[in-house]
Amino acid sequence: SLKSNANHTLENFNNLRKQARQLENELDLKLVSFSKLCTSYSSSRDGRRGDSSDTTPLLNNSTQDRMFETMSVEIEQLLAKLTGINDKMAEYASTPGVTSHNAALMHTLQRHRDILQDYTHEFHKTKTNFLAVREREDLLGSVRKDIETYKSGSGVNNRRTELFLKEHEHLRNSDRLIEDTISIAMATKENMTSQRGVLKSIQSRVNTLANRFPAINSLIQRINLRKRRDSLILGTVIGVCTILLLLYAFH
Repeated sequence: SLKSNANHTLENFNNLRKQARQLENELDLKLVSFSKLCTSYSSSRDGRRGDSSDTTPLLNNSTQDRMFETMSVEIEQLLAKLTGINDKMAEYASTPGVTSHNAALMHTLQRHRDILQDYTHEFHKTKTNFLAVREREDLLGSVRKDIETYKSGSGVNNRRTELFLKEHEHLRNSDRLIEDTISIAMATKENMTSQRGVLKSIQSRVNTLANRFPAINSLIQRINLRKRRDSLILGTVIGVCTILLLLYAFH
């Protein structure tokens, strides 16, 4: 009776192995077709970028999307069936009475498990790549659509946008020009302050000499008059230049 049970177990195991092989062959064909579908989808998307007519690629990709969903479900179902068969084979391989065949059964079971793992990994990898390509291309398509919508907008809106950008650039240039003018004015002020200190020191010494030598006093007065005149002229020139720069900046 024990021998009969062992033979029955081996027979069931062999039947399951045949079913596993059949499913593996079917999965292999499905995965090849699935990979070709994903590759053709990516190729058709690439071809669409250089094609001015988007109608046919859109229909093809819509059909491919449906085929992708259908094939994904079919492959997932086959993987689930193969997983169930492998589990049943594992139960028969651990059944008491088949100890003498246990090593061979476990080796066969492990080989089928490795095949299942490889198919599962390949399926998920292909599916992930497909979804990534579709997501990227959908995003690029959305961007292209926005660009086309912008280009096809009314001429008035485009003209207003262009004028706004030009005005914004003009204001930025004016700000930079004003900042440069202020920097020049501040540097000039500091330079004049420094020169005024030097001139005061020189004037103090000259006054001291003038007090000692009355004959030089008249010469000093003439020099002072010419210095005041030069200061007025310099101040007038700087003021006019500043006004002209401000008028140019806000023109």
